[in-house]
Amino acid sequence: MQLSPEILFSIAGFPVTNTVIATVITDIAIIALVLTASRAIALKPSNIQNAVEAIVDYFRETTEEIAGEKASFIYPWVLSFFLFILISNLLAQFPGFESIRFQTLTSEHHGVPFLRAATSDLNFTLALAAISVIVTHYFSIKYTGIKAYLTRFITFKMFPIFLFVGILEFVNEITKLISFSFRLFGNIFAGERVMSNMYGLFPFGLPLPFIILEIMVALIQAIVFAMLTMAFMHIMTDKSHSEARKKGEMK
Repeated sequence: MQLSPEILFSIAGFPVTNTVIATVITDIAIIALVLTASRAIALKPSNIQNAVEAIVDYFRETTEEIAGEKASFIYPWVLSFFLFILISNLLAQFPGFESIRFQTLTSEHHGVPFLRAATSDLNFTLALAAISVIVTHYFSIKYTGIKAYLTRFITFKMFPIFLFVGILEFVNEITKLISFSFRLFGNIFAGERVMSNMYGLFPFGLPLPFIILEIMVALIQAIVFAMLTMAFMHIMTDKSHSEARKKGEMK
């Protein structure tokens, strides 16, 4: 299993990789889940409705406890990240991922896997991290104002202390991209590598404990990404931070 995703074919010069196919399947699975859940709504809830409501209620209540009134615009992003990453990770545990292979002109003798977990592609996890960070900064500008936002990074009052703090804040935003993307990518890629080796050694029985472990990792990584997004959105839209910064500058 190579680090970069394998190219299956091209459409109008655009390379279609096995992780792109997995992403499309994830989108279809989410749409099917939403449609199924919406049609299953009843006064006497079914198992599907109970499961969906439990997830929705947990993230809504957690966001409200942490972010308060800001939960109204933070919560949809948190839940969306969680569901997308979780379903993408879980789909990789289904039969067919990594095992269904075919030969291409550039493939090795083992062939190229037709499906590979979308989150095992660094391009994909970096895109998720970029969306999370960009939306967080957008909310920060919208709800604290452009002046308060800029003073997080650039200020010449109490030079050079706050200027140095602003530089650290800027570096911190860059490290978010790195930590978000590499944490998710590293865990899922390593898990797929382990599962590929296990199936190669003994396809029946032996991989079962590792499948259970990978399901736990899939859940944990989805929660971590969603919760960190929630925390950063709360911090960046916190007006008290800006007010405290102003008081510090005035002293």
